[in-house]
Amino acid sequence: MSVDMAVMPFQEKSTRFHPAQLARLDRSRIPRHIAIIPDGNRRWAKKRLSSANEGHREGADILMEVVKAAKELNVKGITFFCFSTENWTRPAEEIMALMVLFSSYLTEHCEEMVQNGIKLETIGELNSLPPFLRQTIHDTKMATQECDKIRLILALNYGARNELCRAFKAMLQDYDRKHFSKDDINEETISRYLDTHDWQDPELLIRTSGELRISNFLLWQISYTEIYISPVLWPDFSPQHLLEAILDYQERDRRLGGN
Repeated sequence: MSVDMAVMPFQEKSTRFHPAQLARLDRSRIPRHIAIIPDGNRRWAKKRLSSANEGHREGADILMEVVKAAKELNVKGITFFCFSTENWTRPAEEIMALMVLFSSYLTEHCEEMVQNGIKLETIGELNSLPPFLRQTIHDTKMATQECDKIRLILALNYGARNELCRAFKAMLQDYDRKHFSKDDINEETISRYLDTHDWQDPELLIRTSGELRISNFLLWQISYTEIYISPVLWPDFSPQHLLEAILDYQERDRRLGGN
């Protein structure tokens, strides 16, 4: 059963948006779940003649600000594609730097997450991550388990095809155990075996840096998701850019396959 991400009235006075900007929003059509492919860290670094690691650090710095802005707009869940199953082909030094960055970032921001009601969740195969990072993820999840303002879902060692393969294997095991019959298999059955079974599908997918690819991200879940491509490199993405994406989303006619 999906977690309720119902839209609620705007909260206290905004600290990131002008009242005139908020007045443009249709409060009944705020996307409850947003997925983001935060692309462009390495290109951002290259433009500044710095290392890829510096780009990743700058990208990490903006993440929490975007989450808090999303919470302010009453988004109830936000999923970031942080590290894919394909990213293991990158240089070993860059991979380890990312793992250390993920761990230190969660440690540094854990208290801030608790104070802002941000609950940490993850999707992907965590068993392949370094033990120190798995421990930090566990500790942060425990610390934020009672938070209920917004869910921050990190996709770590995640790939949609990998997710589907794991889901089908788990389904076959349960089928062999006679937990269900062939006639029971439908879209809802498959969805229950996916990493995202606790949440509703995202209504809006944002990809930064201008790239026009899905990159093996949430292939099942984004069947009817609206896609917004931002030309901005992720380290330069701001709450204002998030607001622009939501306003664009609200201008679209979501028929979900109907007339």
